[in-house]
Amino acid sequence: MKNSIKEAIGNTVQDLINSGIKSSFTKKELDSLGIDIPKIQVTTDQIKGIRKEMNISQTVFAQILNVSPSSIRQWEQGKRTPSGSTKVLLKLLETSPHLLDYRLKA
Repeated sequence: MKNSIKEAIGNTVQDLINSGIKSSFTKKELDSLGIDIPKIQVTTDQIKGIRKEMNISQTVFAQILNVSPSSIRQWEQGKRTPSGSTKVLLKLLETSPHLLDYRLKA
């Protein structure tokens, strides 16, 4: 396949994914189209910032994320880093701090 056509298809597929249209692609197919799923990095400052933007304590933040308060402390101190889906959730909270407000309702 010519590079320009491959690039156009890759851009279209990326736009489909970004728009939330349901699609089914394998990792191999995405790789062949040049679509990369970037690694997520969350810094201690970002974690503190997310929690402060939500205006909640470490203990409440831990309850909302369903992790231990010790985990929150260690993430904010740089002793440990969140992993897996927690990193994805933290990135979502960074862009939409009120995403989990429903967890605070009585």
